Amino acid sequence: MSHKIDAIVKLLDEKKAENIQAFDMRGKDYLVDDVIIASTLGQKHGAALLDYLKPLLKELGEKVLYTEESEEWSVVDLGDMMIHLMTPEHRSKYNIEEFLTYERPSVKE
Repeated sequence: MSHKIDAIVKLLDEKKAENIQAFDMRGKDYLVDDVIIASTLGQKHGAALLDYLKPLLKELGEKVLYTEESEEWSVVDLGDMMIHLMTPEHRSKYNIEEFLTYERPSVKE
């Protein structure tokens, strides 16, 4: 893992995010190189995690291109990385991990 991913995962862990997973998407047909997914303890916890992440990302030299926030799911787009903060219920419902790890069949010519 890169220094940036390590720092983000460490912060999320220290701030009580649960089931933190990082996915290396390089070499796969996906829009970013890295994805981090973490479960929140609820909507206030998700908002607090975002508040903790923003100064860390700035310190790491990252520019937040876009943030989408809701009570159940927040997404931070850094261009080459996406961070998903989700309630356990939403994480279970949408199961992004399965999508990210799905091996697409190769196309034969």
